[in-house]
Amino acid sequence: MQPGGFDAATIPERHEAMRTGATSAAALTDAYLARIAALDPSIGAVLALDPTAGAQAAASDARWRAGTPGALEGIPLLIKDNIASSGLPTTAGSRALAESAPTDAPLVTRLRDAGAIILGKANLSEWANLRSSHSTSGWSAVGGQTRNPHDLERNPSGSSSGSAAGVAAALAQAAIGTETDGSILSPSAACGIVGLKPTLGTVPGEGIVPISSHQDTAGPMTRHVVDVAILQAVLAGVVVPPLRPDALVGARIGVWRQPDVDRAGSAVRRDAVAALVGAGAFTVELELDVTAIDDHELAALLAEFRAELNDYLACAPNAAVRSLGELIAFNRADDVELRYFDQDLLEQALASPSLDSADYREHRATATEAARGCIDQAVAGHRLDAIVGLANGPAWPIDYARGDVEGVSASTPAAVAGYPSITVPAGFADGLPVGLAFFAPAGADARLLQLAFGFEHATRARRAPDLARP
Repeated sequence: MQPGGFDAATIPERHEAMRTGATSAAALTDAYLARIAALDPSIGAVLALDPTAGAQAAASDARWRAGTPGALEGIPLLIKDNIASSGLPTTAGSRALAESAPTDAPLVTRLRDAGAIILGKANLSEWANLRSSHSTSGWSAVGGQTRNPHDLERNPSGSSSGSAAGVAAALAQAAIGTETDGSILSPSAACGIVGLKPTLGTVPGEGIVPISSHQDTAGPMTRHVVDVAILQAVLAGVVVPPLRPDALVGARIGVWRQPDVDRAGSAVRRDAVAALVGAGAFTVELELDVTAIDDHELAALLAEFRAELNDYLACAPNAAVRSLGELIAFNRADDVELRYFDQDLLEQALASPSLDSADYREHRATATEAARGCIDQAVAGHRLDAIVGLANGPAWPIDYARGDVEGVSASTPAAVAGYPSITVPAGFADGLPVGLAFFAPAGADARLLQLAFGFEHATRARRAPDLARP
C-alpha cells in the first residue's frame, strides 16, 4: 500500500476493501505499525504502542468473516494520552503518572465495541497545556517533542499535538483528542486536518485526565470530514448525519472579523469566504466581543483544574502523587519535568479560590454567559447556520526559549460556551496549513458536519505533508 493510499482513503473506503477481501484489519494494522516505525522517529506523535493491536485486528477479521462488523470495524486509531485505554499508562505526559494504568474510559469502550483497533497513545502537551504560560506545545516529559509533519522544525500546536500530527502523517486512520479551549481545533488546523469539538456532554467524559468539566470534551481528528462524522456518531451514540457536497447552498454564514489576522491569513480568509459564496452560501461580516470571556476564562479554569485534578489524582492507580501540591513538588525534584519551562499555571491553580467561593462563581458565570451570548445573539440576529473564523495562523517554530507564540484563533467562544466547533483545511499561509473553524449553538453538531463537508468538497484544500523534508 503506497503512502498516498494511506492519506487519501476514508473509513467507508477502508470498509469496502475489507468487505471485498482486498485488505484485512490485520494487514491494515500491520501497515500502519510499519509506517509508524518508519516515520514517527522524526515526528514524535506516538507516545506508546498497544501490544495487543495485532490481536485486536485478528478479532476484527473474525467479525468480518462472521458478517458482524461494527461501525469502525478494523479501523486503526490513536488515543490521546490523557484518555484511559486499558493495558497502557495514561500519563497526561507527566512522569508522575508514568505507571498509572486505569481501565478503559467509556468513550474507548464505545470505540472498541464498534470494532476500532487501538494502535496506541498519542503524545500531547503535558497536562493538556495547563502547566506553564511559557510552554512549547507538543512537548511532554514522557513523550518528548512532537513535530509538525508539514515542517519538522515547526510546532504542531496543542494540546492534542500527537493526535493531530499522527493523523496528518497518516500514522493512523484517525485519532481521538480532547479540548478545553483550542486543543482539538488548533493542532488540527496547524497540521492540516479536520477536528471536531462536539457539544459539551455529548461524549462521555469519565476516564479523561481533567481540566474542567465545564469545558472538557473528547472529539475526533481525521483527514476527512466523513471520517469525523462516523467517529462522532460512535462516540456520541447517534446516527451519522447525511453529508452532501451541496450542503452550503442556501446556508447563512457569519464571518467573524477577527482583529489579529495577518496578511497571509487574510488571503486564506478571503479565499475561504469566496469558496463559501461560490458553493451557494450567503455570508455576512460580523464582530464578536470576546473581552469578558478573555478576562474571566483562565481564572475559572485554574480553580476547576485544582479541584478536579485533586479528585482524579486521589484515585489514579499507581500515581506517584495524590494532589496538585504533591505534583508541583514532584516536578521540582524531577530532572526532566522542568527542563524547558516552569509550572507557573500549576502554582496559580494551587492558589486559586475554592469552587464554592463568590470569586470563582463570578468568573465562571461571566465567562460562560459572555461566550454563549456572543454566539447566540449573532446567530439569532442574522439568522445564521454557523459562524466561521480562521482557526490558526502558520505554525510557529519550535523554540523553547520563546515558547508558543500567540496568534489568531477561533476556538474560545464555542469552547467556553460548551458549543460545537469544527475546523477544516482552508489553505496555506507561508507554506503551512490554515484551517477554517465553523461554530454554532449547542446541538448543532450535525449541521456543522454538513457545512464542513460542503466546504471540504468546494475547496479540497488539504494536502499531505512532504515527509521527506528535513
